[in-house]
Amino acid sequence: MNVLKDILYKTGIVDVAGFTDTHITDVCFDSRKVREGSLFVAVKGTQSDGHTYIPAVIEKGAVAIVCEHFPSELQSGVTYVRVADSSFALAQIASNFYGNPSEKLELVGVTGTNGKTTTATLLFQLFKSLGHPCGLLSTVRNQINDQVIPSTHTTPDPLQLNALLSAMVDEGCSHAFMEVSSHAVVQKRIAGLRFAGGIFTNITHDHLDYHKTFEEYIKAKKGFFDSLPDTAFALVNNDDKNGLVMMQNTKARKYTYSLRSMSDYKCRLIENQFTGLLLNLDGHEVLCRLIGSFNAYNLTACYAAALLLNEQKMDVLTAVSRLAPVEGRFDFLTSRANVVGVVDYAHTPDALQNVLSTIHDVRSGQGRVITIVGCGGDRDAAKRPVMAKIACELSDRVILTSDNPRSEDPAEIIHQMEKGVPLGEVRKTLSIVDRKEAIKTAVSLAQPGDVILVAGKGHEKYQEVKGVRSPFDDKKVLQDFFNLMN
Repeated sequence: MNVLKDILYKTGIVDVAGFTDTHITDVCFDSRKVREGSLFVAVKGTQSDGHTYIPAVIEKGAVAIVCEHFPSELQSGVTYVRVADSSFALAQIASNFYGNPSEKLELVGVTGTNGKTTTATLLFQLFKSLGHPCGLLSTVRNQINDQVIPSTHTTPDPLQLNALLSAMVDEGCSHAFMEVSSHAVVQKRIAGLRFAGGIFTNITHDHLDYHKTFEEYIKAKKGFFDSLPDTAFALVNNDDKNGLVMMQNTKARKYTYSLRSMSDYKCRLIENQFTGLLLNLDGHEVLCRLIGSFNAYNLTACYAAALLLNEQKMDVLTAVSRLAPVEGRFDFLTSRANVVGVVDYAHTPDALQNVLSTIHDVRSGQGRVITIVGCGGDRDAAKRPVMAKIACELSDRVILTSDNPRSEDPAEIIHQMEKGVPLGEVRKTLSIVDRKEAIKTAVSLAQPGDVILVAGKGHEKYQEVKGVRSPFDDKKVLQDFFNLMN
């Protein structure tokens, strides 16, 4: 059982009413989870303000309240702690409550618009193959050694995050690799964590529904590097013009990687085919199972990070050559009719352009590219016409369809995408609301040698419509239709 004063360390206390030697059974910021002996942290969220639930959680047995302003009436027997920032305090409390697990691990965070999941997952694979017990926190899954735990967010809330890190420590993990989303930085979810390193992949148009401007989005990503300690490394993609921006105010040791520009860790792409990549990594040729120049960047970041974590160069190069593709990231299959299918999570303009450019780079013959693409509802609407325009410019046929419409009308989302279709490309574009029907149509249009790209959902095993999640797996649906081909 934790004592309140011990878990308030570094929370930015302004005032206290009551006794801090109170024993705490657990920490909650969701009023529905409060029980006898809980500490409740009142956080101002986007949907509701935790301060309004203070009377209700006290009735349920909360013995301590952390808040930004005291309620008008203070209950006897309850300790109230006023802090400058409840979100920051929650993250620090969570870390303290679980025994500061990030200080017992080599924790590396990966941020950027594209490549976070792949880079974090490849690092997990790499260090596991080098014999290190390790953990993974990603969009696709959370994992502790061989134990897979379903993932609900790119970066979990502070309590889930520290609970997972604590479980990793308990299972003997020496390293952990996690995606750090821009939302998590702004919402202070990673406050209180000690990172051994941070990696920046790239930054392009995304999440402006939340951040409002591209400048605010960059600022959010940069905030992660600003918070790194001088014991950590900051590793950035030097081919991205914002890479050096990330390191402007960091205390961490600064390193760069690249394919095109001068950098500390240099990669040269020799061959790029459906069979894999042939890379020159710091003067050594390495044949890899992954596909595409974007994966050359991801692999270079992993190689550099491993060396910065004091692994032996030749061991790392050998391990890199054995890394497997990540589910839903340029995940390809072939039909009996010699049609290639590619399932990819590409849901930003830059990611879609990257995956289509890769298809053009690696395909052989004169086969056509048929692209199925949609855009998620309740997300940045500005990218919708841009996504359609890119699909049209780099494909022979395009089918606009639903992604996860969420609370929006899927037909209206497609209508907004249609505005980006160039006049000369209208004839090669279809709009089909039903995603399964869209995939079926693409397969029926395909001829031997063609490549079908199903973009947007990647690893996801569901489709969310009007708040209801129904089973939907792009790769399975595509495989089922492939099996029906002659």
